[in-house]
Amino acid sequence: MDDIPHGEGREAESPIHSVPIEITISVGRARPTIRDLLSLGENAVLPLDRRVEDPVELYVGDRLIARGELQEMPGGEPGQLAVKLTEVAPAPGRDRP
Repeated sequence: MDDIPHGEGREAESPIHSVPIEITISVGRARPTIRDLLSLGENAVLPLDRRVEDPVELYVGDRLIARGELQEMPGGEPGQLAVKLTEVAPAPGRDRP
């Protein structure tokens, strides 16, 4: 007497699918010395190890899930950023033959 539906629809209707997650977008890294870091103030520029046209990386926790390009959000507020995915990492366990 199992009232939970079986088969493919079971996963699609699972409440876990509506749980929000946080995705971190990494645009680059900076490696200043502590001296340089302590001297930063308003209007200081902190160089990153990437260029504007380089891909950004998307992470859930510490797991890389995709790469993409920064874009201005079409139809959004002026200056609002979005990411266009250009590469999606394979699901764990699926990248092996």
